[in-house]
Amino acid sequence: MWKARPVFGPPRMPGIGAIAVLLIAVAYLVSSDEEDRGDGEPSGGATTVAVTSVVDGDTVHATIDGVDESIRYIGIDTPEVDPSIGVECFGEEASARNKELVGGERVRLVFGAEERDRYGRLLAYVFVGDELINAELVRGGYAQTLEIEPNTDRAALFERLEREAASAGRGLWEAC
Repeated sequence: MWKARPVFGPPRMPGIGAIAVLLIAVAYLVSSDEEDRGDGEPSGGATTVAVTSVVDGDTVHATIDGVDESIRYIGIDTPEVDPSIGVECFGEEASARNKELVGGERVRLVFGAEERDRYGRLLAYVFVGDELINAELVRGGYAQTLEIEPNTDRAALFERLEREAASAGRGLWEAC
């Protein structure tokens, strides 16, 4: 015998297909957001420190475990402001922008697979809150990409941001 389904009553559970589509959509949104913000953790560790000084557009100093450390940003290169080699085109602007972004701030350092370069500097992705400073410098035209294995976790992101900055004529792409 046929029974009519009540108009009012407990809601029906969505089918497994609807749940799968929802999970895929959420996974896509989360992964694309992480790519843009760059906040997924690469293979190294992480720590939060206060920046004690800004050296230039891609290097800062911080005290870590009582030791003054030089921290070089992974994946980018900014024009130099080193007195021994001279000031390169847009070097002063890149240094000033980096100081605006991280000077006196507490930053989260996320280390890559290789933790130090040949000069003994720590290599890191630098965050203020959720903002990846390495990416912000490239986006604004203050830095170019610099891909050195094995620290290439965000190379595709930096290359995309560099193309966008160059085509828009931002920063060093217009000045130099």
